[in-house]
Order: sequence, then C-alpha cells, then structure tokens
Amino acid sequence: MIDLTIYPEQLERTIRRARERNIIIPTFAQMKDPSLIPAAVKARLRDVGLWDVDSLNLFRITWKNEPVARGGGFGGVNIMELPPSLTGVPARIIALVGKWFPTGAHKVGATFGCLVPRLITGQFDPTTQKAVWPSTGNYCRGGAYDAALLACESVAILPEEMSRERFEWLSRVAGEVIATPGCESNVKEIFDKCWELRETRDDIVIFNQFDEFGNHLWHYDVTGHAMEEVLRQTLGPRDTYRGVVLTTGSAGTIGCGDYLKEVFPASKVAASEALQCPTLLLNGFGGHRIEGIGDKHVPWIHNLKNTDMVMSIDDEACMSLVRLFNEPAGRAYLVRQGVPEQLVDQLDLLGISSIANLLSVIKFARWYELEEQDVVLTVFTDSMELYESRLRELHEEHGPYTDTDAAADYHRYLLGCTTDYVEELGYWDRRRIHNLKYYTWVEQQGKTYAEIQAQWYDRDYWTSVHRQIAEIDALIEEFNERTGLLEEV
Repeated sequence: MIDLTIYPEQLERTIRRARERNIIIPTFAQMKDPSLIPAAVKARLRDVGLWDVDSLNLFRITWKNEPVARGGGFGGVNIMELPPSLTGVPARIIALVGKWFPTGAHKVGATFGCLVPRLITGQFDPTTQKAVWPSTGNYCRGGAYDAALLACESVAILPEEMSRERFEWLSRVAGEVIATPGCESNVKEIFDKCWELRETRDDIVIFNQFDEFGNHLWHYDVTGHAMEEVLRQTLGPRDTYRGVVLTTGSAGTIGCGDYLKEVFPASKVAASEALQCPTLLLNGFGGHRIEGIGDKHVPWIHNLKNTDMVMSIDDEACMSLVRLFNEPAGRAYLVRQGVPEQLVDQLDLLGISSIANLLSVIKFARWYELEEQDVVLTVFTDSMELYESRLRELHEEHGPYTDTDAAADYHRYLLGCTTDYVEELGYWDRRRIHNLKYYTWVEQQGKTYAEIQAQWYDRDYWTSVHRQIAEIDALIEEFNERTGLLEEV
C-alpha cells in the first residue's frame, strides 16, 4: 500500500510553501471529472498555455483537456478511432490521446500519483529535499514538470541515448539532469545511479516509477475511468468490449486494466514489448528503439495475475511507420489507399511507443479474429512533437522517403501485421513472469520475499491499494483547506 503516515512538522512547512506559491492541488475526483473543478480556476486557465510552468496546470492533469495549446477548457476524453483502411482489421480500435496533457504526454498523471501523497502527508519536504525521477523518458519529464508546479526541486535521470528533445526540455525545467549509459532498455544503470545518490546525498527522495504504487493507482483510477467513459459512449447495442492492449515500460498505464476487468470481467489485458528486448515473452534482453517501453525487467507494480497475453513488436516496424505517418509521400499514399485525409493529418499524434501500441492492438485483433462489433482500447502516450530529431535521423540514414517506401511499409507493417511473437497466458505462464520480479526487486532493490509472495497469493494485495483513492482525496482536500487558498478562489 501507499504509505499515508502523517509527518506534522514537515507537513506544516509544505502547507506554508504551498500558501506562499499559491498552489492548490486537484483531487483524483477532479482529474476524472473536471466539472468538479472550481469555476474560478477554470476562468484563470483561459490565460495559461498547456505546457506553461504554472501551478494552475495541475488541474489539466486529465484526459479531458480541450485539444488546444493555450487557454483551453475541458470536454470529453480525447480519443482517436482507427479505421480498417489503416489497421487492416475490421475491429473497432479506439485510442486515448496523450498529446493534450501538459508536457504532451500522460506521464504527468503517473508522477502526480507518486509525488502528491508524499507532499500531503509531509513525507516529502519541498523546502529541504529534491525529488529524483529515474526514467527512460517521459516519466522524468512529467516528474520534473509536476515538481516545478508544486514548488519542489527535482533531479532527472535518463539514458544518454534518449531523444534530444527530452534533454533540451529537461535542461530548462529540472534542477539537475543526469545521463546514464545506454539506451531505452538500460534501466539497471539508472537503478545503480539511484543507489549511488542514496549513499552520497541526504537531500533527495527517489520516486522510482517501476515500484511506486502511485503510478499504478493513478492509471487504475483516472485512466481506467476515462476508458470506461469512452466505452459507455461509443459501444453500440451489438458491440462488445474485448480488451485493452498496451506496451509496458513501468507497467503504470496497464494498471487501467485492473479497473476495466472489474467493470467488464470478460475483457482481456494484453502487454506488449519490443521484439529486441522480449523479457515478458522470452525472458529476453537487449537494446531497442521504442522509447518509453521494455526495460529488461518486470516492474514491481505490474499485476501479472490480470495479464492475459504478452507479445513483441519489431522496433523496425515502428521506425518505418514513423516515416509513413509523417513524411509527405507516406501521408499521400495513405490517402490514396482510402484512409480518411482528416485522420492522416492527425497521425503526428502518435509517437514511437504509440505506434507500437497500434501494432500491438492489430496483433490482438488478428489473434482473436475480431469483427466489426468488437471494440479494443489502447493509448497514444505521446506525439511526434517529442521525436522530430528521430525523424531527421531516419532521413539522414535512409535518404528521401518515396512512394515505393510508403507502399512497402503500409502493406508489410499494417496490412501485413501478423500474429507471430504472441502468447496467451495461463495460470503458470503468469506465475513464470511474476517470478522474474525476484531477480530485480528482491535480490537487487531491497524488496522482501514475503511481499513478492503476497503480490501473488494475497487476494487483497492490489485491491488494498485501489481502496486508498478516497483517503488520498480526503487528505488533498484537508491540505487545500489548511492553505486557505480555496476560500480566496
């Protein structure tokens, strides 16, 4: 469970800091339903840009932001439905769009879920401590951003081979940026740096996305409810919701599957990773180019008992589709193949891991031979705004993108997407993957044998975390009352 022990002296300093910096913290309820946000806050947001480092943007940590760069209000969940002309399958594929979060990625929600419980209990003191965000990309961006909004100093840690856009942005927002050796899947090096910081500094608190249950909880509650709302609004009388399919990095987003299984017990949860680093599928390892996923270990917060399928996606397919979706020749070819032009113009809403999610959900639909009345969900975590340098690198490496390239990529990777590297999981398959946690978390990172057993055998282990939402919201409301800022609003 998330520790909600109160530390009164540190909490009082935190409340004083929030009062001085005019910080009001939204509740989980308000992130799920922005109609609960005070009207005065909404009015002030009309003058705030989506990426502005302004504490008011805490209220934009929601799937329901108006899709504009500045001054937007709130509406329904931002989604895209992908037609068969693009996917090659008849099933209805619907994706939640992460572009319209502050920072352009949904990780600001996960980091909120990790940092805020420590602030409202006094466990983290923003006047004396720094928040450390170990990550392979968007998590440390979201953490540095949320920390800035909450008047906390931060330290970002990420592999040196991540996109230049991430480093450039972090240099302006995070107090410190540490680049560790390797690429996307080199998480052990990040963990080693965290241990080094623990041993040499007493002014830090580490928020490790791979074992912080606030990451899981935010997606269980906020993303899960957003998906349920989308389904309630889009399912026709003959439609059936079949499942959610997601690539896994920290395994935070896939926490929404726990909620969806409670509401739709027959639905499935599928986890995907890079073929070049098939840890879940083959106990494998390796480097890959799908930034944001696949890190050579099984995250502590991944509830394997609720995972029904694992699969792997070739990173070459993702990088090829980056060009198909964003190069002029690729977009023109898609329109000629009958993909609606309005949709083609929005394909830059898919970053690299979003494309991996798209390929994963196509595999899922092909495996189960889904038809027109079958609905599958996924998430487009971020957009190409964070990967323009990758597109330039592909152009420099391979040269101009032609009609022939577009035809090959469309037919090979979309219409030709196959069901290879897919495994349905039985009880012992799930248990096998769960057991892999031991080597990272018990042997290396200080977790206990008793707790890894409890994750599997204790029927109340995961639900006890989920039940903490009401308690956290009550503590947020009490915190806001003590600052007195809500009365002023």
